[in-house]
Amino acid sequence: MTAAVFLSGLLGAMLLGMPIAFAVLISAVLLMLFLGEFDPQVVAQNAIGGADNFVLMAVPFFILAGEFMNAGGLSRRIVDMAMAFVGHLRGGLGYVAILAALVLASLSGSAVADTAALGALLVPMMREAGYNTERACGLIAAGGIIAPVIPPSIGFLLFGVVANVSITQLFMAGIVPGAMMAISLVAAWWWVSRRDSFNPAPRMPWIGRIGVLGRGVWALMMPVIIIGGLKMGVFTPTEAAVVAAFYALFVGVFVYRELNLKSIYHCLLIAARTSAVVLILVAMAMVASYMITIADVPGQIGAWLEPIADRPGMLVSAMLLIAFGLGMVLDFIPIVLVLTPVFMPIIRAAGVDPVYFGVVFIMTVAIGMITPPVGVVLNVIASIGKVSMERAVRGVLPFLAAEALIVILLLLFPAFVTVPAGWWR
Repeated sequence: MTAAVFLSGLLGAMLLGMPIAFAVLISAVLLMLFLGEFDPQVVAQNAIGGADNFVLMAVPFFILAGEFMNAGGLSRRIVDMAMAFVGHLRGGLGYVAILAALVLASLSGSAVADTAALGALLVPMMREAGYNTERACGLIAAGGIIAPVIPPSIGFLLFGVVANVSITQLFMAGIVPGAMMAISLVAAWWWVSRRDSFNPAPRMPWIGRIGVLGRGVWALMMPVIIIGGLKMGVFTPTEAAVVAAFYALFVGVFVYRELNLKSIYHCLLIAARTSAVVLILVAMAMVASYMITIADVPGQIGAWLEPIADRPGMLVSAMLLIAFGLGMVLDFIPIVLVLTPVFMPIIRAAGVDPVYFGVVFIMTVAIGMITPPVGVVLNVIASIGKVSMERAVRGVLPFLAAEALIVILLLLFPAFVTVPAGWWR
C-alpha cells in the first residue's frame, strides 16, 4: 500500500506539471503523512545530508569539464581526428559520429552535452554530404547515450552514492559495455546505410592524419589521465572531476587558445545552473529514499517479485523492464534516484553483484533518453538538427534496437561485465 501511495503522489504531482525535484519531495511527504510520521525536521535533515556529500562534488566538476571541453575546442578536434581516419569510408561521417561519441563519452559523462556538441558539428556536414537527416540525427542521439556508461559517468556517480557501491568499480566495469554499444552502432549503421548514396570525403594522406592526431593528442590525454589516475589510486572520483575540469580549462586557454574570460564565465554559468538542477534532485531524492526505507517499499516490491526471487536473471530482467517503462515518461536522473533505493535491497538479497546490476541498470535508463515520448536526448538532437520529433524517432529506431540488444546480451552473459570489472579490482 505504501508503494502505491508513493507512486501515486509522484505521478500525480508530475501530471500537474510540477518540477521533478518537488514531485519527489511531495511523494515523500505524502508517505510521511500516510504513516502518521510527518516531521519537517526529518525532511530538512535528509535533504541537507543528501546534498552534503563529498562524492557528489564530482558532479558539478564533470559538468564544468564538459563545458570547458566543448567551448575550448577539444570536442572539435576529436571530430577532426575521427574524420581523418574513417571519414573517407562509405558512410564515413556516420562512423566519425560513432567514434567521436565514444571518445567524447570518456571526457564528459553527459549524454545531453555530447549529443549537443556532436549534433552541432556533424548534422550540417552530414546533410550537406547527402546523408538522410533523420537517420543522421538518430545515430548521433544513440551515440550520445554512451556517455552515461563510459567513465566518467554522472549516472554511475549518482547510482554509487545512493546504492553505496564503489564508484571506481562502476567506472571500470562500464568500459567494455560502452565499447559494445559503440560496436553495435557501427553494425547498425553499416546495415541501414549500405544502399545509400553519399558524397564521401577525400582520403587524407598519412602525413595529414599525423598532423591532426598531433593537434588532438591533448584531448585524447584527458581520459587517459582520468582512468589511469583512478586505477592507480592517485585520486578519487571527486578529485578526478577536479583534475578533468582543470585540464580542460588549461588546454582550452593555453594550448588551443579558444577559451577567454567571456567564454569561461559562460561555461561556469551553465555548469552552475545544470549542477543546481542535479543536486536539488539528489537532495529531494534522499528524503524520498529515507521514507522508502522507513515504509519498507523495497519489501513490498520484493513481495511482488517473490515468484522470481530465486532466479536472478529473471529478477534483473523484470527490474530493467520497469526502468525502461519509466524511461519512456521520466528523465534519466529522477529514475536513477528513485528506483535505486527500491531495487538495491532486493538485488543484494538475491545475491546479484551490485556493480553488474548498476551497469545494466544505467544502460537501460540511458536508452530511455532516446525513447519517446519524453526522450530528452531526442529532443536535443531534433532541435539541433531542425527535424520534427517524429522524424527523429524514426531515425533512432534501428540504433535503439541495436543498443537494446547489447543489454539483452549482458543479461544472457553477465561475464561481459563481471570479468572486466574483476581485472580492475
